[in-house]
Amino acid sequence: MYRRHNFLAMSESPSIAWTPNGAVRLLDQTLLPGETRYVEIDTIDGMIEAIRALRVRGAPLIGVAAAMGLAAAAQAQLTPGVSPGLTPEWFEHEAERLAACRPTAVNLRWAVERMRIVARSAFAGGPTGVAARLRVEAQRIWDEDAAMCRAIGEAGAQLIPSGATILTHCNTGRLATGGIGTAFGVILTAHQQGKGIDVIACEARPLRQGARLTSWELAEANIPARVIVDSAAAAVMARGDVDLVILGADRIAANGDTANKIGTYQLAVLARAHDIPFYVAAPRSTFDVTIPSGDEIPIEERPAAEVETAKGVSVYNPAFDVTPAELITAIVTDRGVILAPYLASVASL
Repeated sequence: MYRRHNFLAMSESPSIAWTPNGAVRLLDQTLLPGETRYVEIDTIDGMIEAIRALRVRGAPLIGVAAAMGLAAAAQAQLTPGVSPGLTPEWFEHEAERLAACRPTAVNLRWAVERMRIVARSAFAGGPTGVAARLRVEAQRIWDEDAAMCRAIGEAGAQLIPSGATILTHCNTGRLATGGIGTAFGVILTAHQQGKGIDVIACEARPLRQGARLTSWELAEANIPARVIVDSAAAAVMARGDVDLVILGADRIAANGDTANKIGTYQLAVLARAHDIPFYVAAPRSTFDVTIPSGDEIPIEERPAAEVETAKGVSVYNPAFDVTPAELITAIVTDRGVILAPYLASVASL
């Protein structure tokens, strides 16, 4: 079910909301910027489709959406006649299906595991109480993400010199999180502080999130900006047009290795070659200290159909790459800025 809404009338988090009947309303990001349309979801199948199709995207927002989707689907299972109803077995099965639908962004499984813990302790009180407690926990996850975004913005803005030209990659703003954004939150906060910044946004694959989404958010915030194709990054750095790079992350290993949208690694290499600071901004929910390094981060490969090519030519279409910690100047978190060496600091989160 789709409904049209005015993006400009929305609050700090325009990408997601509860409906009056307890479903989740998602902004369909595949249609932006040309069309603003919302989809209402109250099933796990519906949320899995939305996540896989990138109707909802961005590691932090995927986690929020998954939590809210579990709560909405649990509530729907209480409808008379719905089989099998809200049972522990149903919940565990559906939670695992949801957690596995995109492998790289750790926020998804992190949020689902939080919901599992709540459900397991709540089932003793009956299914009605489980649904209510899941709704509370999902809202808490959303509120925490919004607060972490604000903290990241404030911490990261201290790294931004007045008059800086900032290069960013993919989309990390209100369309990708439950709040003002991670890397985009830093950019927005610096802009609101009157630092006179301007932004270069890479086009970004697989669905041109930078050209379609980041440019839209920059325009909405009245931040001076321009878009470049990904392959132009070296040229603009060589001309001296970039003062720093800041972008987000989908998973950060215990040693600081970082998985992010494909093209991030080459930007880190280019930044090092041109002596440009390279910053990553991410909330605590993006850190995965259970894996020692980026070598163990699973990399999602997107459908070949997303890349136009001649018939009969194969396509390699990874959605993410891994940037080694030694190429990262600092990681900006909701608890402050982490400088190298990363291992002890990241693990302490």
